[in-house]
Amino acid sequence: MDDNTKINVSGSHNYYTIDEFKKYYKESIDNPDKFWGEVAKLIDWYKKPTKIKNVSYAKDNLSIKWYEDGQLNACYNTVDRHAIKNPDKIAITWEADEPEQEEKISYRQLKKKVSKFANILKQIGVKKGDVVTIYMPMIPEAVFSMLACARIGAVHSVVFGGFSEESLATRINNCSSKYVVTTDIGKRGGKEIPLKKNVDKALLNCPNVKNILVINKTGDKSYLSSDKDIDYYSLLKQVSSNCECEVMNAEDPLFILYTSGSTGTPKGLVHTTGGYLVYSLFTFRNTFDYRDDEVFWCSADVGWITGHSYLVYGPLAMGAHTVVFEGVPTYPDASRFWNVIDKHKVNIFYTAPTAIRSLLSMGDDYVKKADLSSLRILGTVGEPINVDAWNWYYELVGNSKCPIVDTWWQTETGGHMITPIPYLWYLKPGKPTLPSLGIDIILIDEQQNEVQGQGQGSLCIKDSWPGQARTIYGNHEKFYETYFKDFPNYYFSGDGAERDADGYIRITGRMDDVLNVCGHRMGTAEIEDALDDDPRVAETAVVGFKHDIKGEAIYAFCILKNVVKYESEEKLIAELISKIRTAIGAIATPDFIQICSDLPKTRSGKIMRRILRKIANDDIVNMGDTSTLADSSVVQQLIDGRKNIK
Repeated sequence: MDDNTKINVSGSHNYYTIDEFKKYYKESIDNPDKFWGEVAKLIDWYKKPTKIKNVSYAKDNLSIKWYEDGQLNACYNTVDRHAIKNPDKIAITWEADEPEQEEKISYRQLKKKVSKFANILKQIGVKKGDVVTIYMPMIPEAVFSMLACARIGAVHSVVFGGFSEESLATRINNCSSKYVVTTDIGKRGGKEIPLKKNVDKALLNCPNVKNILVINKTGDKSYLSSDKDIDYYSLLKQVSSNCECEVMNAEDPLFILYTSGSTGTPKGLVHTTGGYLVYSLFTFRNTFDYRDDEVFWCSADVGWITGHSYLVYGPLAMGAHTVVFEGVPTYPDASRFWNVIDKHKVNIFYTAPTAIRSLLSMGDDYVKKADLSSLRILGTVGEPINVDAWNWYYELVGNSKCPIVDTWWQTETGGHMITPIPYLWYLKPGKPTLPSLGIDIILIDEQQNEVQGQGQGSLCIKDSWPGQARTIYGNHEKFYETYFKDFPNYYFSGDGAERDADGYIRITGRMDDVLNVCGHRMGTAEIEDALDDDPRVAETAVVGFKHDIKGEAIYAFCILKNVVKYESEEKLIAELISKIRTAIGAIATPDFIQICSDLPKTRSGKIMRRILRKIANDDIVNMGDTSTLADSSVVQQLIDGRKNIK
């Protein structure tokens, strides 16, 4: 099947008929205050909002507010209200890195565990408004810590456990975090990750941190090496399981989450309590057509927005049963995903195209050995999915009976923006299809005109929505410059897209210097900074290239200083890769580093990244105009160098 094949999957949506959805979509665009006021009733408020939407995109008054006079608590909505109504319903199933380990936690138990965690945070000094950095593996306590922060009004900043100590330190300092929650070690794919040691190294450059709460799984007291270290389990025995929820204003920050941009410093996107919670719940319900007693599994890490919105807040606000997975899809072997679905009778499975492509490459037998008959809906997230992977996922994993919700959204959007609605839309392989309720997508061409009908351009969004990020922490001006300057009065996603004759949208990729590797966004500048920090390196340029498994991979061009001597190029490249792993983490490892003597530059000194992308992708037939280069011979030198490292 190609990307214009139309696939209808039989079944009915639990919340809408197709005519109802179209009616609600029109209302959501024409009368957003009325529409989003009704949607807000999905959650419980201490004080119901009367002011629904108050938004300005103007440069001198960029302000985004939703439900601003409402009061609520995110933890009450994700935990307490379900503990009252359905105390014995399973909230979380934890599947450990080792297949034989698991834990099931009811909503009653979740309330007790989160309340105790909240009291521990209070005891170590955390107060309403404080930022708590969470650097954790995918264990239940990672979720407890997030919800505990929400319970007492602290702001959580979750940092992916794969980031290095330098990346961790940057994020701690940027948001002035005074408290860190971590574990002694993490486990992933049978390997130990020294999380506490990373924290110790990071804190050498974080003088404002007061206390580190350590969940010491091994019992090895040597991990408690500083007078700032506090043993979680010692306090767990002392604290009460009763903790009242803090009354929060809808616009109070809920969390800060960092995402890479086109500059070297990661951006701390701020999401607030009311609008984000409403939007994550609403989109979870609609996109996944969630039904009572179904088992939902999002395989994402809580260090990313997908883990926030569709592993924690969206599912739990709905009162759903969510699976938290510590491991990787290929450990102990490539049957792990399918065995987990079989074991826990998962009904809805949401994962990344990178994982799908990786498992596809290992053959069909791993899938066929498992009973996947419980599956009703499949989903993809993080990056565009190619047609071959979509077809394999649909036909083999879903047995040609499960709709695939191919979702497009971002850290900045808080939730789904473009997605199929199961059983309502016909599907097209590799296309996210149509906008979600309340989302008015437009494409703008190079002449700054809106594209009508079929065509392609910059993907922008008219108007605001409740889940939209409010600012970049500590830099509201950068928030405007990044998302609202290029196309005044619209939110610019940074992505390009094309729309077909049926109105279906396909994402064509980033339009700025941001890579999407394995579904994770990374700024090229951040990687370049890490390489340039090596005293042997004079200049670098990093671009992306198409990769069969990762979707996009990293290619670095590196100019050395004239005086540099090295034993071998192979050893030098290994050392530079080690530098990147230390500065950022293994996730930023380039597939190729090409040592070169020069880069293609204009006479004004600007690097022609368009040419570097062509070389990295081995697409040299149509190189385009090179007449503006200061030295066009550089191009052939780089092409020859590319051939040598293949």
